[in-house]
Amino acid sequence: MDFTAFLFDLNGTIIDDMPYHAKAWLSILNSHGADLSYEQVKKEMYGKNEELLIRIFGEGLFTPQQCKEMAIKKEEKYREEFRPHLKLIDGLDEFLMKIHQHKIKMAIGTAANTPNVDFVLDGLDIRHYFEAIISADEVKTSKPDPETFLQCAAGLGVQPEDCLVFEDSPKGVEAAQNGGMQAVVVLTMHQKEEFQHLPNVKYFIQDYNDKQLHRLF
Repeated sequence: MDFTAFLFDLNGTIIDDMPYHAKAWLSILNSHGADLSYEQVKKEMYGKNEELLIRIFGEGLFTPQQCKEMAIKKEEKYREEFRPHLKLIDGLDEFLMKIHQHKIKMAIGTAANTPNVDFVLDGLDIRHYFEAIISADEVKTSKPDPETFLQCAAGLGVQPEDCLVFEDSPKGVEAAQNGGMQAVVVLTMHQKEEFQHLPNVKYFIQDYNDKQLHRLF
């Protein structure tokens, strides 16, 4: 089918930064007594920061203000560590230009907060490609709820079924499915086996040089 819009997750999909998020969370969480392994932390990295903290520690252990301060500290640590490595996933520069040339609309739909979105889009000078940007600050319910991607579609003025989502996480692909959208999975942090329960996966790719993507035009 022909898609009129491509919706991109950010972390792990536009940039290969998820290990830096995991390391930052591992440090913050375990310094507060979580005693988690890297693999355990990786499985919890979806949704808003405050939601992650509640999943790990339960309700009431930290005040909302303490949760906010922990989340800010984590994101500052992430940006400091990742900044020297900030670059697009291989092939994405050319892919974005090709999408633009074919007049396919593009949006960002991410659980990242606004400072992290700005860090990536402005740091890589790619903001001009995206007509809609939906971050954690614009939604009430995080992935796997489809709200993020449905807001992207609405912002672009297209129907959900006409959107193709680019994601790296099972929860993100599930959000696409819940919104009636197909997805391309970028295998930066997860393995194919982790997506086997999701029937809306169109392609698996390692990066944007994958020849399967030629079929989209």
